[in-house]
Amino acid sequence: MLVLAVDTATPAVTAGVVRLAGDEPRTLSSRVTVNARAHAEVLTPLILECLAEVGHTPPDLDAVVVGCGPGPFTGLRVGMATAAAFGDALGIPVYGVCSLDAIAVEAALGRDLLVVTDARRREVYWARYSGGVRVSGPAVDKPADVNPLPSNVVAGSAAHVDLFDLPVEPVETPSPAGLVQVARHELIDGAEPEPLVPLYLRRPDAVEIANRTR
Repeated sequence: MLVLAVDTATPAVTAGVVRLAGDEPRTLSSRVTVNARAHAEVLTPLILECLAEVGHTPPDLDAVVVGCGPGPFTGLRVGMATAAAFGDALGIPVYGVCSLDAIAVEAALGRDLLVVTDARRREVYWARYSGGVRVSGPAVDKPADVNPLPSNVVAGSAAHVDLFDLPVEPVETPSPAGLVQVARHELIDGAEPEPLVPLYLRRPDAVEIANRTR
């Protein structure tokens, strides 16, 4: 199974082509560009570069996996809209996963884990994991209000992991293989995808002004 994996829930714009055969996703090609203001400009070119690198074209894809956050409104919707567009154009399923879960599958290694990413406004998105299973979150809070216990390791945003008195596992953003690993059972079973629901966790900064009647 050839899977396109994308994530724009963090300042990193991530795209990759992953081969899923058996239990272990294998990344064939990947691109990561760290630019919180250029998600819309760079994501599709990164996807096409990944496909070209391994000699494939979009019609060769069997499914798409996309990180659904939590993440800032503008960046997150770019990845989800792009994934949905590829799925609709190609007639293939699109599976949404929690972006924090994708970090956790690479960082947990059987340990109790805290994952944090940048939520701006001096806050973090966070979730806790035990035995590879999410047990708390996702949520958004100020770092001082996040109780890391019983976690014994932290992963995620390099600018925020040092705010917690825990050893750091250097997994900062979701990888293509991590995204596919989270959706692995659904992909293998050919399950009908759930509707894509973005994990904004708070209202967007920009809101539409309601029409007023005089």
